[in-house]
Amino acid sequence: MPLERVSQGFKDISMSFENNPLTQDLIALKNENAIARSIKNIVFTSPGEKFFEPDFGSDVADSLFETMDDLTGSFIEDQIRESIDEFEPRVKLIDVIALPGFDNNAFDVTIKYEVVGADVPPQQLEFALQPTR
Repeated sequence: MPLERVSQGFKDISMSFENNPLTQDLIALKNENAIARSIKNIVFTSPGEKFFEPDFGSDVADSLFETMDDLTGSFIEDQIRESIDEFEPRVKLIDVIALPGFDNNAFDVTIKYEVVGADVPPQQLEFALQPTR
């Protein structure tokens, strides 16, 4: 039976770059919130956008201008799975669902995952992918 690594916690800074009113330090995201922010950054970053890491990110932005149907949703799900598996080793994916939302012209995405090495329940992240130019 392989040993499972126990994490000491995760920490990241908030992308709003706001200061903590008491300490004047940048606001920090911890544990599950830091990982959720990391997953969203991976999904919303297109390959080539991150300096010195041209392969980082996912190609979902290219799919948002395709026909809004279940086939495109399936392709988006595959892109999200591949990018998270490659760039976020702290999570184990359970499920990725991308449903076309015809009313708001967006794909409603749900990502279910477990945090590796942390004693927390499975997490769920939900957001909408909309085509913008």
